Amino acid sequence: MIVQAKGLTKRFGEGLAQIVAVDDVSLTIETGELVIVMGDSGCGKTTLVSLLGCILTPDNGQLTLDGQVIDYAGQDLSQVRRQKIGFVFQLFNLIPYLSALENVIIAMQIGGFSRFEAEKRAKDLLTQVGLARRLDHRPAQLSGGEKQRVSFARALSNNPKIIFADEPTANLDSRQSDNLMNLVRQLRQEQQTTIVIVTHYQALQKDADRVIYMQDGKILTD
Repeated sequence: MIVQAKGLTKRFGEGLAQIVAVDDVSLTIETGELVIVMGDSGCGKTTLVSLLGCILTPDNGQLTLDGQVIDYAGQDLSQVRRQKIGFVFQLFNLIPYLSALENVIIAMQIGGFSRFEAEKRAKDLLTQVGLARRLDHRPAQLSGGEKQRVSFARALSNNPKIIFADEPTANLDSRQSDNLMNLVRQLRQEQQTTIVIVTHYQALQKDADRVIYMQDGKILTD
């Protein structure tokens, strides 16, 4: 088991304007699983993943990640993210003036790798995701699918226990989405990485071990 959440709740706003984005959610995720989280816009998918990924702090509840209970008040959550978690975002979040290679290297240097180690591993990862000939290209010179592959390489760079991907196919066409899922299958087979994907894209369900549907901040079906 890589994730265990108990009673996670997250509210935004106050008084009559308060929204309960995640409402008393409990779940577990096993090591190596591919989990798809679906539901209508505003149902709490992204907020739930942000809680599981230690980006947001819950108002109530407990999270155990890789056997460690997260202490939100006394723990350096940025260190937890660097050591255990990889993120892939809908809008890629690549630094526009850096090359594909440099975008992966800088994430690794923040994580404590030396420049030499970071460059070697970044080249290996970008080759693994099919971008060996695009190392020196900046984001503006890459297609949407290529940018998302850089994002996955960056997410893998610190050997995370789990990757959270928020709408990774939202800016891709169907062919690019299929290619991305081929990459996800490859990563699971070769590295046994646990992957949680938030998506509206129904076709991704066929690759999942589990599909979680959310509604009004709660898990409707799992």
